Amino acid sequence: MNDLVLRAARRQPVERTPIWLMRQAGRYMSVYRSVRERYGFLQMVKIPEVAAEVTLQPAEAFDIDAAIIFADILPPLEGLGLQLTFEKGEGPVIHNPIRSAADIAALKACDPRETTAYTLDAIRIVQKSLAGRIPLFGFSGAPFTLASYAIEGGGSREYRRTKQLMYRDPQSWHALMGKLSVLVGDYLIAQVEAGTDIVQIFDSWAGALSPNDYAEYVLPHVQSAVAAVRAATDVPIIYFGTDMHGMATQLRQVGADVIGLDWRVQLDEGWAALGHDVAVQGNLDPMALHGPWPEIERRAADVLRRAGGRPGHIFNVGHGILTETPEENVARLVDFVHSYAVEPAYAE
Repeated sequence: MNDLVLRAARRQPVERTPIWLMRQAGRYMSVYRSVRERYGFLQMVKIPEVAAEVTLQPAEAFDIDAAIIFADILPPLEGLGLQLTFEKGEGPVIHNPIRSAADIAALKACDPRETTAYTLDAIRIVQKSLAGRIPLFGFSGAPFTLASYAIEGGGSREYRRTKQLMYRDPQSWHALMGKLSVLVGDYLIAQVEAGTDIVQIFDSWAGALSPNDYAEYVLPHVQSAVAAVRAATDVPIIYFGTDMHGMATQLRQVGADVIGLDWRVQLDEGWAALGHDVAVQGNLDPMALHGPWPEIERRAADVLRRAGGRPGHIFNVGHGILTETPEENVARLVDFVHSYAVEPAYAE
């Protein structure tokens, strides 16, 4: 197996910097769009053969160092009793959002091995096809990000209802987050059992919080989910959120092997704040891939220069690849990162 990602996640020396890209399977690829014309988004997620096909598309198109299962963070919430659809022009919609302590008490207990069996089946299909060529990522939304969708009923900019519940009824908030942390842990463990080699927890919206609120209302539940995965598996764990570079102290306490950095912080500064005893992932601005190649190359080289050859860097974009990203730019980026000379600049 090309195990560069796994070695880098464990801060072991690598002969070249590994690269994979968040949302590397998606709408910027013409082969994805051709599949999307035949299926709705949730259909693609829930038909294992289709999810497996889409997962493999970037692995076949680019010399990428890992695949990530095609799924979405929200379908696991259906197992709790929430009703989810994806609406054109709106994105995800929760039709029975959580608004009270009674709503939280009414959430069902569920086993992701049953309620998300479609994703686990897709993992098995993909692993059979990959035949150990590259690692396969599993992933889950983090408790806070799942809670924000469940409470707001969809995406939000202010997270007004989420923060109101957090501040006005902390007991109910922690009850909800406790249930979600169990769901996240169980879901990731089930994915590893099905065959994933590494997992990532997406806390896309946690940057909307202050460091103190994150530490009080969120961190213990992320730690619980990470600890559950750690106790049941031996795979590396990545934790990623956006706009969190002011929370280095809190991020160090998550317990993950790797912390994802978005493009709003210089990689060397973000890594120094976290401490070099943790690996990092990132952090090219995904919008850079819409620029001309010399500019992409300059920016990618800057990220790699800032990593400095220190063991523990996985190259990635600082959030997901955007729609209409030229595929040829993705291919050239992957090849450039692979060709960049990794100089062991630091003595560990």
